[in-house]
Amino acid sequence: MDSNRIIIGTRGSILALAQAQEIKKMLVEKYEEIRKKRDFQGIKGFSRDIPLEVEIKVIVTTGDKDMRDFKKIGGITRKDIFVKEIEKEMLEGKTDIAVHSLKDMPQITPKGLLNACFPIREDSRDILVSRAGKKLLELPVNSVIGTGSIRRESELLNLRKDIVVKSIRGNIHTRLAKLDAGEYDAIILAAAGLKRTGLEARITEYFEIEKIMPSPGQGILCVQCRKNDIRIRSLLEMIDNEEVRVMCEVEREFSRSFDGGCHTPVGCNAVIKGDMISIKGMYNVEGKRIFLNIEGDKRNFQNLIAILIRKMKKEIGGNIE
Repeated sequence: MDSNRIIIGTRGSILALAQAQEIKKMLVEKYEEIRKKRDFQGIKGFSRDIPLEVEIKVIVTTGDKDMRDFKKIGGITRKDIFVKEIEKEMLEGKTDIAVHSLKDMPQITPKGLLNACFPIREDSRDILVSRAGKKLLELPVNSVIGTGSIRRESELLNLRKDIVVKSIRGNIHTRLAKLDAGEYDAIILAAAGLKRTGLEARITEYFEIEKIMPSPGQGILCVQCRKNDIRIRSLLEMIDNEEVRVMCEVEREFSRSFDGGCHTPVGCNAVIKGDMISIKGMYNVEGKRIFLNIEGDKRNFQNLIAILIRKMKKEIGGNIE
């Protein structure tokens, strides 16, 4: 590949492309800013003489091809179905980096790859979009709400036991089309997705963290590359965000401790303000919702999340190892 040319691998949905474009813009702008400095020391493997060129390559994943209910897809986890093919292309050297929604990524990173950069976090909350413009508590009894998430289903039923939760698949636009066609009275989505695709005006209601706990990593973008590609790793260091990285580590550790896959009703959210970090966690076991939070110095985040996990496991008792 040319010295100043890199290729981003991504899914082809409107949201995935918007996220890839966001990372492309950040890389190009930051590279130009550094390239124009008089004391430019260079990024190994890149030339100061020419701008950075970024190509976006669309890769079709299993999750894009197989639109069955997640529960009916066997042999591969829900999170793997959105990243496996993209990671394969990177390992084969066909792309340099991949842009993922962190919440869609498996806990275990394939050998040879690295989750190298966490540059940005959008609004982490879940939201409701309803056909009649009614909020959750205003919807009539037996209203049909669409979601493909066990976590969201358990959180919704915790707030309203008189609604009907119905499975839904597809990208944001597909789900909104199903809503508009009358298949659902409302659907629940991530605020980040609608904001990144310019659909914020469709949002009927934002759910505060205490009411509906987001998925660990929701709203965070993760940029992945080959572990041994020092050239690309040096480039990605330009846009890495230390605070987002801390939030990622905290929320992923909570998820890992409770086997937080897509079939586990678990949620976690970390917020950093100044020198302080606030961490909230949720686990739903046998219909009982357990919600805990802890605050402290962000430099002590590893101890804080360990304490929260211990407290959560004590509350859960014999229902989890």
